[in-house]
Amino acid sequence: MNANKLPQQESQRRLIRRKEVEKLTGLGRSCIYARMSRNEFPKAIPIGGRLVAWNSEEIQKWIDDRITEANMPTVV
Repeated sequence: MNANKLPQQESQRRLIRRKEVEKLTGLGRSCIYARMSRNEFPKAIPIGGRLVAWNSEEIQKWIDDRITEANMPTVV
């Protein structure tokens, strides 16, 4: 194994900016921040000055959870 190569899981974790979060989730800026304030969306991580980003793994988990919820049978 190459010493300079990270394990696959580690190489997938990265910080992503809001535009990419919007693209991945289909949510707009105001919806992202509204859901964050209600603790319904991963929190942004300050990266310097007024810049923020999100943990890509947390965003992917949020997406996966929405898919799981959508596939659950509804109770009538």
